[in-house]
Amino acid sequence: MKIRSVEYVGTIAKPGGEAPGTLPQVAFSGRSNVGKSSLINTLLRRTRKKIARVSSTPGKTQALNFYKVNDEFFLVDLPGYGFAQVPVPVRDAWSGLIEWYLAESGNVRGVVHLVDARHEPTPHDHRMVAYLAEVGLPTLVVLTKTDKLKRSERRKAEARALKALSLDESQLLPFSSKTGEGREALLEALADILMDPGDEA
Repeated sequence: MKIRSVEYVGTIAKPGGEAPGTLPQVAFSGRSNVGKSSLINTLLRRTRKKIARVSSTPGKTQALNFYKVNDEFFLVDLPGYGFAQVPVPVRDAWSGLIEWYLAESGNVRGVVHLVDARHEPTPHDHRMVAYLAEVGLPTLVVLTKTDKLKRSERRKAEARALKALSLDESQLLPFSSKTGEGREALLEALADILMDPGDEA
């Protein structure tokens, strides 16, 4: 997949909100300081004029943000969780919004869930991956910030994530927003997720 065009096209702030179109969607999830905005900007080649807001304050993404890519699909940036300094009722509202979106909104083809390679998967990570399995959405787990690890540490991080989250090796992808490692592989994975089942024949 080549990125030809990217455009922010809308936001859903409450369950029941309407998407800005009927294109297939791939959602990106992860805790607030996992590097999700940096990954999205690197993936979409928007490192100079950033399209996803990068902040030193976790929790800046507070709704479902839709980006139209190549006029072919929506990349949907989900609210972060875990380290966001916001009131509990707000975090609960985000959780309700995310669960409604993933289970009921209808056009989600799959989810890319981000986990910091430097740390054990959190209880939030466990819950999200289990929830995605429960609702039957294809899931790819991306280990972020791999440039911060030595080679031996990376192997341990990958093995740890595979075991902790009960993943198949094909569901795990290392990524670095700093070096660009994993970008092409992630674009290929997105193309596979977005493929219409009827195209496989």
